[in-house]
Amino acid sequence: SLNKRECKVTETVKTGAVFVDGLGIGDVGNVVMRDRQILSQDGMILILLTMEKGSNRLLAGPDIITRGFIYVKESDELIEEMQTVLEEAFEHLQQKNITDWGKIKTSLKDALSGYVWKKMKRKPMILPVITEVEL
Repeated sequence: SLNKRECKVTETVKTGAVFVDGLGIGDVGNVVMRDRQILSQDGMILILLTMEKGSNRLLAGPDIITRGFIYVKESDELIEEMQTVLEEAFEHLQQKNITDWGKIKTSLKDALSGYVWKKMKRKPMILPVITEVEL
């Protein structure tokens, strides 16, 4: 109860666990929470490419790094299959002379996402990273 002179606790309320994220309560948006849920359930896959500046020629990759998705040491075959899917997708992009990095990233992400879903029924977060090198 609350009046001009005093404030008293007169009742209690049963609650569950209270989680505080960050420096305060409520400072994390829905998108961040969704991303965290995806990461916790299905993990993530990084696709790393190194391309030559100007020509967009592939110099290295695609390399795959996973976190929270599979135990890599026991999944060499799956990683090799995923790299083959990415190599074929990249080759298809080169045949069409697609040089826009946004389209390259989206195409690689879509190709790998489709493969992983068919193979494992999982939807990890897939992050393509392109490094540009001037030779």
